[in-house]
Amino acid sequence: MNTENIEKMSGHWLLAKIGKKVLRPGGLILTQKMLNMLDISSGDDVVEFAPGLGFTANLTLSRNPKSYIGIDADQHAIDQLNRRFKNSPARFHLGNATHSTLPDQSADKVYGEAMLSMHADHRKSEIIREAARILKPQGYYAIHELALQPDHLDENVKQQIQKELAVAIKVNARPLTVSEWSELLEKKGFKILNIETAPMHLLKPQRMISDEGLSGFLKMAGNMVLQPIIRSRVMQMRKTFRKYENCLCAVSILTQKI
Repeated sequence: MNTENIEKMSGHWLLAKIGKKVLRPGGLILTQKMLNMLDISSGDDVVEFAPGLGFTANLTLSRNPKSYIGIDADQHAIDQLNRRFKNSPARFHLGNATHSTLPDQSADKVYGEAMLSMHADHRKSEIIREAARILKPQGYYAIHELALQPDHLDENVKQQIQKELAVAIKVNARPLTVSEWSELLEKKGFKILNIETAPMHLLKPQRMISDEGLSGFLKMAGNMVLQPIIRSRVMQMRKTFRKYENCLCAVSILTQKI
């Protein structure tokens, strides 16, 4: 892959390229908390928005849902996922989280991770509205997203963080405070049932070892040594995350369709 492509590559795919499997802001622990809150069981039809590499899909399938469908707008990701899960009951469809083409009221539980944060506020609303459309009455929707803190964070600081995040990860990240995430979900017809938060330590060695295991961490470190252009970009992301460490966190919110 040429230098120009690496420079333009979004942060999560860049990290995936060096072997990172857990790409969620709250790490494996917050993903597991989200799934525990959803309490997926054998009677559930489950939909995941933007399954990415399929890490959480694999955890979901271990809970033996009645069905699982992943919706992703990236054809390359869909092809990879269908190859990886070809011997499982999982199905992955090319589609947009704002218009999944799934039938009304066809899912018991819907979730998405690290994807609403990457959209403008009006698009966040459209995605949440789509989750509501495909959920059965009293169905559950959970998110795991990047968040800003504290709730009264100065607007100028918010804008500066968003600007520097966009430069570092090559995506126009628009995280909200925990209270803003809650308000947005409530406005779209969901009742907040539970909220869990975690530090945003995505690129801290301790979190990486916890998420990827020691061997996975060492593999990533080796790949960074061998690919200095990627290493430079990863270090830029890490520097930005560290700079705003006190203003960033991860949040998972469990809601129920009213």
